[in-house]
Amino acid sequence: MFNGIASIEALIPGQLTRVGAYLAAVAQDSSARERFQSAEEGDAESRYDPGIVYAKGRGVPQDFTLAAEWFRRAAEQGDASAQHNLGATYRIGLGIPQDDAKAVGWYRKAAEQGYATAQTDLGSMYANGRGVRQDDAQAVGWFRKAAEQGEANAQYNLGVMYAKGQGVPQDYVLAHKWFNLATASGEANAVECRDLVAQAMSPSQIAEAKKLAREWKPKSEQ
Repeated sequence: MFNGIASIEALIPGQLTRVGAYLAAVAQDSSARERFQSAEEGDAESRYDPGIVYAKGRGVPQDFTLAAEWFRRAAEQGDASAQHNLGATYRIGLGIPQDDAKAVGWYRKAAEQGYATAQTDLGSMYANGRGVRQDDAQAVGWFRKAAEQGEANAQYNLGVMYAKGQGVPQDYVLAHKWFNLATASGEANAVECRDLVAQAMSPSQIAEAKKLAREWKPKSEQ
């Protein structure tokens, strides 16, 4: 029900553009070597890039242990993307021992900075009782924060919570609204859920849900 991190491609959410040309041939590229050297001495962002390189295995042998170490260096300096990815490596157990409690801790650090994907994953941990006591109200709260920023998975999960009345009063209008928004954001599973919920709604309720979806605007926390 609650989509989590299922693959290494999902683990690294859209950050490859910051890595630049050194992805292709790190070992032979002097500028790439300089980039790694600067990462040893640099700020959180520069230390995050090598983590992506090692996690993807682009230009270097894929090495999740080294990826986790680079993510940790950046995460400890407060980089939200690295904190999220370090949480994901703990959640899956890639290159480091699997540890749900540590995953929750790093997800929370990123989520509290407004990082939407981390908010979604933290909500998922609460919804499924992984690394924390199961708490639907907490799950809804984190899903909502991410959903309001336009995160498709969170919008879908929030729709599920409203449809089933978990952590919130059951509300098909709001469930339909969030499923509709998740569909527009590219969440394929939301289409079927929206149509199932619609079967239990009156035409006026469906019209209201569609109106709410049309009027919705994303909010940024970062």
